[in-house]
Amino acid sequence: MKKLPILSMSITLAVNIVADRITKFAAVEYLRGRNPISFLGDLVVIGYAENSGAFLSMGSTWPSPIKYLVLLILPIIVCLTLLAYCLFKERDLFKIILMTSFVAGGLSNLIDRLINDFQVVDFLNFGIGQLRTGVLNVADLSITFAAVLYIIYELRTHRRPVARQD
Repeated sequence: MKKLPILSMSITLAVNIVADRITKFAAVEYLRGRNPISFLGDLVVIGYAENSGAFLSMGSTWPSPIKYLVLLILPIIVCLTLLAYCLFKERDLFKIILMTSFVAGGLSNLIDRLINDFQVVDFLNFGIGQLRTGVLNVADLSITFAAVLYIIYELRTHRRPVARQD
């Protein structure tokens, strides 16, 4: 195991989790109980929300045992498995950083679930007119951007030259 991947993973985890925790703290302090704030003609709306489920509140009404399994235990297993893979198998530093960003977002939301009785603080909404995202947070952005960049990187890295037809 080399030092650079461990250092990169540590920094990536710390930056993503700290950014998410600080912004969630700010959302609780400055947005809870207040009207949403709109920027750039409603392109960005910042307003406090809590989500007791996962993406778009999926699972918020599930019974507690199912919620614990699907929204807490399984994601913890996935996060730990990805971290172990990054530490022991993956050699591409860019992939390690992307996977660690993905994990950091997941872990930060898991922290909310653990300390807030499954309530995850959300406060960001993006869109144009009626076409809008769900309400999300910085951890969700870490997960989304890491996943999208990983897919793009994989597609570009494994693109095979097209055989010419003469």
